[in-house]
Amino acid sequence: MTARLVPSAVLAVALAATGAGAASAHGPSEGGAHTADFPGRVAAQARAATAAFHDPQAAIAAGYLPSSHCLPGMGQHWVNPANLMDGVNDIAKPDVLLYEPTPDGPRLVGVEWLQVDADQDTTTDDDRPSLGGVPFDGPMLGHEPGMPVHYDLHLYVWEHNPLGLAAVLNPNVTC
Repeated sequence: MTARLVPSAVLAVALAATGAGAASAHGPSEGGAHTADFPGRVAAQARAATAAFHDPQAAIAAGYLPSSHCLPGMGQHWVNPANLMDGVNDIAKPDVLLYEPTPDGPRLVGVEWLQVDADQDTTTDDDRPSLGGVPFDGPMLGHEPGMPVHYDLHLYVWEHNPLGLAAVLNPNVTC
């Protein structure tokens, strides 16, 4: 199977389609900065769930759509629309796989979960989701036209991140 690159707008459209009523686990109202004592159990579960996706063809077969855009410090976002739109934050089913482009092909570096903000107001966070007890970052504006206000959680489980396992950016990831 050949990878078909899709525009990064797929993420915006899929997120917008989830609507404001998506289910989530609610976490503490504070967020943004994650501590170094991030639960190892969650990271281990995320690694186990995504180990097969070191092979990009396995990710495509599982429904992840490669994007054509790479963000420095994050990499390419490969979105699984079914996972994103089910409204469930499941450690075993990340919404997004993060790949770093290399001369030998995409290299898996991390995972991400997204949740649309119910009221689309960046000044409120009473619907902040969490995963394994870790609150998502946000709410934040969409990163491109059509993308709603949302929360997200990045885990760099396949590439060491000197800023922390769940930091938004990883200086070790390049485009």
